[in-house]
Amino acid sequence: MTAGLERAIAGSGYPGLRELGGADLGCALAQALPTQGPAKLVSEQPLKPRVFRLRFEVGERILPFVVKRLDPAHARRNELVIRRWLPDRGLVGAAPELLGIAAERTARWVWHVYEDLGPWELSTREPDRARVAAAVGRLAGLHCAFAAHPVLAECRLHGEDHGVPRLLSTLRDASHALDRLRPPHLTLNDDQARLRDRLRARIDRHLAGAESSARSLEAWGGPETLLHGDPWNTNTFVEPTPGGHRVRLIDWDRAGVGSASYDLSTFLMRFAPEHRARILSSYREALGDAGWRMPGPRELNLLFEFAECARYANRAIWPAIALIRDRAAWAFDELAAVDGWFEALGPFLPGDTT
Repeated sequence: MTAGLERAIAGSGYPGLRELGGADLGCALAQALPTQGPAKLVSEQPLKPRVFRLRFEVGERILPFVVKRLDPAHARRNELVIRRWLPDRGLVGAAPELLGIAAERTARWVWHVYEDLGPWELSTREPDRARVAAAVGRLAGLHCAFAAHPVLAECRLHGEDHGVPRLLSTLRDASHALDRLRPPHLTLNDDQARLRDRLRARIDRHLAGAESSARSLEAWGGPETLLHGDPWNTNTFVEPTPGGHRVRLIDWDRAGVGSASYDLSTFLMRFAPEHRARILSSYREALGDAGWRMPGPRELNLLFEFAECARYANRAIWPAIALIRDRAAWAFDELAAVDGWFEALGPFLPGDTT
């Protein structure tokens, strides 16, 4: 095994890392490390749950890698995106290079080894116009490259469904889950009951208008395409190079098929309202004549709100289930957070951006 790797495995505290260990993780890293000379692990840094940065000393060089633990379905999806779907459409540089893969012995987890992209996450606090425009261009290029393409059949098979049926079913599932938070399934105090009723009422209001929203999406949402599914600024790396900005998207766990408005609403919501018109204008310009003919701000607000509310509703389902099954102590904090998101949700585009 690579020198020092046992220490990282033993001290990680993360499920799966210790079990993977030994030859399995060493084999995955061997695919990424150069063959000349021994490699010594010199530092390990948890980046977020299930994701680590490992740095190795190889001769006089320090080589960093990002190691991520995934369930088999997400591992397969990321692999297909990076090694098949993006290259097939001429988008090899749209994601980090996948350098090694290792499966945990019981087949519950898979570890991916990626190139380390460095400190180039896109900032939303004081967004740099050129970097944001480059990121928007990459997102628009992805959507155009896959719009109505036959490969979407395979993307749909192995990816998530972000289309109208999934958005509608998510709202319904959230309403049903919240409705179960009452006797005989669960006894709540007054504050908890008010939270349940308030959050369910919010979701039911959106559910009541969901059929109209679905028709709007069908009319104005443009062709189906491959979506990143979670294009937060923290999943968007924009590196300045002598030849221009190099943009790569990480964490394709939620990649799937749907309207480009699903991705675009996620991206826009990371930025303050005063920046969104300019970002949207950059997206329109990047589309050119090749992609989605975008409607005006009123219609876009409807599309974006439909997608965002379905995402919020999805985040309510799982704490509700955890309460019913396990009486999970953390679940009401999660539901309160979702309730706050609904409360704060306003128009994505406050004015005319055409």
